[in-house]
Amino acid sequence: MKISTSALFDRATQQMTTVQTSLAKTQAQLASGKQIVTASDAPDQAADIQRLQSIINRQDSYAATLGTVQTRLKTEESSLQSVSTLLLRVKEISVQSASATLSPTDRQALAVEMGGLRDQMLSLANAQDSMGNYLFAGSRVSQPAFAADTSGAVTYQGDQTRMTVSVGDQRSVQLNRSGSDAFVRVVRQDSTGTKTGVGFFQAIDDLTAAIKNSDQAGMQRGIGEMDSLQSGVTLSLAQVGTDMNVADAQTSVLDDTRLSLKTVLSSVQDLDYAAAITLMNKQMMSLQAAQESFGKITKLSLFNYIN
Repeated sequence: MKISTSALFDRATQQMTTVQTSLAKTQAQLASGKQIVTASDAPDQAADIQRLQSIINRQDSYAATLGTVQTRLKTEESSLQSVSTLLLRVKEISVQSASATLSPTDRQALAVEMGGLRDQMLSLANAQDSMGNYLFAGSRVSQPAFAADTSGAVTYQGDQTRMTVSVGDQRSVQLNRSGSDAFVRVVRQDSTGTKTGVGFFQAIDDLTAAIKNSDQAGMQRGIGEMDSLQSGVTLSLAQVGTDMNVADAQTSVLDDTRLSLKTVLSSVQDLDYAAAITLMNKQMMSLQAAQESFGKITKLSLFNYIN
């Protein structure tokens, strides 16, 4: 069999090119730290990596949403806790004002403090989250939950819509809370037995007026109504606490899920550096040997054989 010089050169060049290509691929893997540099290297493995990354990105999105919900819940809790504390002071003032030992002047001074407490609670009822959305306005988050009309009466201008957000593939949590749930109305019955619903702030305003005018009947009625208002705020605090527990539990679930997914992704995607370095050294030695062999072969000729 005859082997031409051209065939000899072509075969040697092909062998060195193959080794150089493999070496370049290994070096690219070491530079990126990934097993797959381009999708064409291993299409099936690249598809698995893309699928896992998509799932992890979705879980990250859930975690970000849940973080926003938790921040909002903490703001709600802080606002409601402050309202509860202010209501306790209102109750103290109402009981103190009902005492027969106080003079009308003393009651008027206490009424002034009551007005200040009422304004503080109104401000807390119109609290906003970190995004500037009103906490207790239902779905009407762009406007204050409570507003005073021309007569000074405070009314709720939000709605009862409850919005939920997805924080898992099959898990949702409540995002908002209506002001009418947190700042409840009281039922007032007149002398004829007729029952009327009275708003949270209207009940406080009526009590303030009763204290200012030394109206004993109004003060006694207001003391009972403050208990109802306090119960409503306490119930809302309990609901917020429950929502926070749910959010914390879901955060743990998401953290575990993401850790598991990232572990699987790492096993599929990340490079084994020790094995890759060993392979690179082997490929470099093979390339060097091929180059040296090719150099010696190219010097061979019939005259060298004769000599």
